[in-house]
Amino acid sequence: MSPVPHAVIESAKPHVLGLFRIVVGLLFTCHGTASLFGFPDGGRGTLSAGTWPGWYAAVIQLVGGGLVLLGLGTRFAAFVSSGSMAYAYFTEHQKLDLWPLRNGGEASAMFCWSLLLIVVFGSGSFALERLLARGGADASTASTSSAESAPTAPSAAPRVRKVVGQ
Repeated sequence: MSPVPHAVIESAKPHVLGLFRIVVGLLFTCHGTASLFGFPDGGRGTLSAGTWPGWYAAVIQLVGGGLVLLGLGTRFAAFVSSGSMAYAYFTEHQKLDLWPLRNGGEASAMFCWSLLLIVVFGSGSFALERLLARGGADASTASTSSAESAPTAPSAAPRVRKVVGQ
């Protein structure tokens, strides 16, 4: 049995990354909805509005997770969400014990590092921001003639930078 060819693995990367982003975003959103609305975990109860830090973390989970799930503003949403999970781990869990398995911080640690991975590698396939960018590019190029959209050679004239106030 031969191993999977390198080209196949490389071509699958954006799709796997997109699916990873969707799953992480969905799970992160579920944590936010459970804390704010009691859904899908009705037995946990909800947080009072404005309670520090739990309510604010739940709002970040709901909004940030939704944006990551949809692939809109993915890197920024994942960055803020990752930071909130790092904050949760170091302020709420680590004071109980260093090890996540003993302090209940596994979810915070896993979300922190998973979201940081999305910050570094981007949204992958299936992201709405890619669809919107492609749709905007198609719409703008469709209205221009081929002569207007043809690439031109760079100008030989030197670039002049205007200094304000001098």
